[in-house]
Amino acid sequence: MVNRMKAPSKKQRSLNPAIPLLGLGLAVWGTLAMMADANRPRPIEAAPAKWPADTALPRPSKTPTLVMFVHPKCDWSKASVSELSWLMTNCQGRVNAYVLFLRPAGQPTNSVQSDLWREAAAIPGVMVVADGDGFEARLFRAETSGEVVLYGAQGRLEFQGGITLSRGQLGDNPGRTALQALIYQQPSQVTQTPVFGCPLFKGDLTVSR
Repeated sequence: MVNRMKAPSKKQRSLNPAIPLLGLGLAVWGTLAMMADANRPRPIEAAPAKWPADTALPRPSKTPTLVMFVHPKCDWSKASVSELSWLMTNCQGRVNAYVLFLRPAGQPTNSVQSDLWREAAAIPGVMVVADGDGFEARLFRAETSGEVVLYGAQGRLEFQGGITLSRGQLGDNPGRTALQALIYQQPSQVTQTPVFGCPLFKGDLTVSR
């Protein structure tokens, strides 16, 4: 006895062309969702109004002090470091700057000395520090990689936020503009900006891209 396959009905045949369209729709939706996520800032907890007494970072009394917090495996923070390089070039000698790389407890310093570490260390006027167990980040209440705080010469908080328009985006942005004005002791209506980056405290050094 010969088995004969039943030919698909007209209705079944008419549904087949919709499958690629459905896949295309899902792809477009996924792209839009990723774009929306890239433009969604991370929460900011207000940094201390005065330079923390318990920090190990020395604060020069004659110049403002800038601190950037970075997760060593956050790809998006490369843009933040690049923007910091631009800022330091244009504010040479006017600001003291630190870039603190989160180092989980028990990890050696060289575990966070990535290409991004070396890029930050190459910026004139910047001191790069391994932040053991995120002690300093917690002290300054930083939660997101790429977050920046600026304290004036008198030790008062003048700025907190990010220096990119979105995750990994280079170019002129309100954070960078505000920092330059404040470092030059000029007024700025902007004192806080959104931060786009990886969470600083997310388990170990594995960060989703």
